[in-house]
Amino acid sequence: MDRSVIELRNLTKCYGSLKAVDDLNLTIAKGEVFGLLGPNGAGKTTTLLMMLGLSEPTSGTACVCGYNATRNPIAVKRKVGYMPDSVGFYDNMTALENLIYIGELNGIPRAQVNQRAREAMELVGLGEENLHKLTSKYSRGMKQRLGLADVLIKQPEVIILDEPTLGIDPSGVREFLALIRQLSRQQGLTVLLSSHHLHHVQQVCDRVGIFVSGKLLAEGDIDSLSRRLSAGKSYEVHITLRNGVDMPWKDGQELAQLSSVEQVTPEGHTVQVTCSSEVTPEIVRFLVSKGYDITGVHQKAYSLDDIYQNYFANTLKENTTK
Repeated sequence: MDRSVIELRNLTKCYGSLKAVDDLNLTIAKGEVFGLLGPNGAGKTTTLLMMLGLSEPTSGTACVCGYNATRNPIAVKRKVGYMPDSVGFYDNMTALENLIYIGELNGIPRAQVNQRAREAMELVGLGEENLHKLTSKYSRGMKQRLGLADVLIKQPEVIILDEPTLGIDPSGVREFLALIRQLSRQQGLTVLLSSHHLHHVQQVCDRVGIFVSGKLLAEGDIDSLSRRLSAGKSYEVHITLRNGVDMPWKDGQELAQLSSVEQVTPEGHTVQVTCSSEVTPEIVRFLVSKGYDITGVHQKAYSLDDIYQNYFANTLKENTTK
């Protein structure tokens, strides 16, 4: 990740009085998998279309691979592969025929296009047995893989995926996301993935941006966003004991008197300790000194769902009070 590939500066798109995208600033580095996360109607697809030069911004700029997408849309399209949420193919043609046709439209010489199409299908896990099958016989998951092959045949530097897991079953989603991650790592591809499925984004992305009502409210990796959300809040530590919790009242009282400990709650095989600062080592040392056998220590971290709900709820609250 040695240089930025996508740079959005004060990017804004208005439809009358509605700001679909509001002063968006974002930089994505080469080889990064970035997740643009937000509810339907947040402005994600509008942002992607401006990056592709398919929609003109009201103000601001979208630069992709060094090209201004508004002024040089053709140059951007040569560098970028775009996969919309619903990929269309000619059902009366085989998968290979579809890819060859798409490859020729992208200017790939006829002498190369057949081999490139076969390599792209092999890369996404659609081997020899699927080459000559009509796309009308393909499942939704297979069509998404073929859509990815459609993107890869032009050998892009950047892949933009708009809701790529929509309608795929859970096992298909896992395989598809693993494939995205693998392609990014092996080929150095930069991937921008737009989705409202939090778990899918968390599985595959290096960083995420939380996008609500046209605004980018936060961006970073999950750990940094979690730390930002937990700032000023209590730490919660769950300690698992081998033989369950039968903690004498005296031990519980002593533990509660340790520096920063606010509350001690024994329950089943676990002691839950709430504290105002990070004192997990002191808690563990205390329990070991009292003869407790510790089999697990877990400090609660805020998940992407917690982070998203926090920003989304705050935005809704602000909008309802205006």
